[in-house]
Amino acid sequence: MSARHRLQVELEDASIDVMVDGLGPLVVLLPSSLRDSTDFDFLATLLADRGYQVLRPQPRGMGQSSPPSPQMTLDTLANDVAGVIRHFAAGPAVVVGHAFGHWVARVLDWRHPACVRGVVMLGAAAREFPPGVAEQLAMASDTALPDHVRLTALQACMFAPGNDPSSWLSGWYPQWRTAYQQAGRTPPKDQWYGQAHSPVLDLQGAQDVWRPRQTRMDVVQLLGDKAQVYEIQQAGHALVPEQPEAVANAILTWMAQLTV
Repeated sequence: MSARHRLQVELEDASIDVMVDGLGPLVVLLPSSLRDSTDFDFLATLLADRGYQVLRPQPRGMGQSSPPSPQMTLDTLANDVAGVIRHFAAGPAVVVGHAFGHWVARVLDWRHPACVRGVVMLGAAAREFPPGVAEQLAMASDTALPDHVRLTALQACMFAPGNDPSSWLSGWYPQWRTAYQQAGRTPPKDQWYGQAHSPVLDLQGAQDVWRPRQTRMDVVQLLGDKAQVYEIQQAGHALVPEQPEAVANAILTWMAQLTV
């Protein structure tokens, strides 16, 4: 396995900071809302150790990536990821999108299908958010609030009961909240949510409050045999810091079934 390293990928309208682990078929990891790709440090190692090259493009405004542009959209973010995959000239890639990152992954598959071998929706929320969870996330990611308030919010909306949320007190970029909220509205969800060129794994935390029980099979009902659902026990919406080995094993098992 090659050592972890970072490089800047220069695109037409942005410079993207990319963390690279391993050698082999490409896997791209995209983080959740207002967080960066360092959340995947251990997961990247687990996947690289199994013979994959894991790319972690930092979202705009994070790490050494260019700041968000005034008119940033999901297409902008998907284009960034497509540019990174093409830079490595080793695609297509399995693209793992955590929470908001799965919106980018799905739009990437919709707009740039030649870049995508499969999509993993990791901790994806229901199509319509349950009441209250977005407000709890806003408190959890507000670094101006006291830690005890944020920990309560993190426990309520991101972590399963009994799992320690303290690791997520840091790692937030609340200064980009408005930019990413605006980006998430374009293109509208009803244009891309029902589209899939590539196979999809809907990997869910069993205690994810963003995914009420009655919504657990929604993606399969929408995409048919292109989609599979798998639940990770004792995990909430954060999922990756809660059960990294189980997440890695589920992704590896699913990737081994892909024929593309």
